[in-house]
Amino acid sequence: MAVFFYEEGVRARLKDRLRLKRFLKDNIVARYLPAVSKMDITYIFCDDAYLLQINQDFLRHDTYTDIITFDLSEEAQHLQAEIYISVTRIAENAQQFNTSYERELHRVIFHGLLHLCGFKDKTKKDAALMRGGEEECLTQYFDNEA
Repeated sequence: MAVFFYEEGVRARLKDRLRLKRFLKDNIVARYLPAVSKMDITYIFCDDAYLLQINQDFLRHDTYTDIITFDLSEEAQHLQAEIYISVTRIAENAQQFNTSYERELHRVIFHGLLHLCGFKDKTKKDAALMRGGEEECLTQYFDNEA
């Protein structure tokens, strides 16, 4: 079970990566996808321009976004994905929502994995469930810091 973090021309300022990897595996995947026995998740941190290009090329959207998740899984028991996160958007969202960069970064990291676990956010009801899942993850992660 592997989680990778890459920085594409940016510094994500992501702390305690080993603890975060364990949390993602043990608290999210184990809870929502118990049948998964193998996991390869790659988080790619980038800037707005990089993520906009991906949005245009692959999703045909001409808008900025904070995250794009690609589920590459071919088998139910092997979770494979690439998750692209704009640290530019994260910094702006943190300021707009009056939260820390670190907390907003983790919210979006959890958001991407929750999508892979079946959470959706297109309807109001689904978005509320997603926000609840994000908040639960944030509380568990930050309230249990060693």
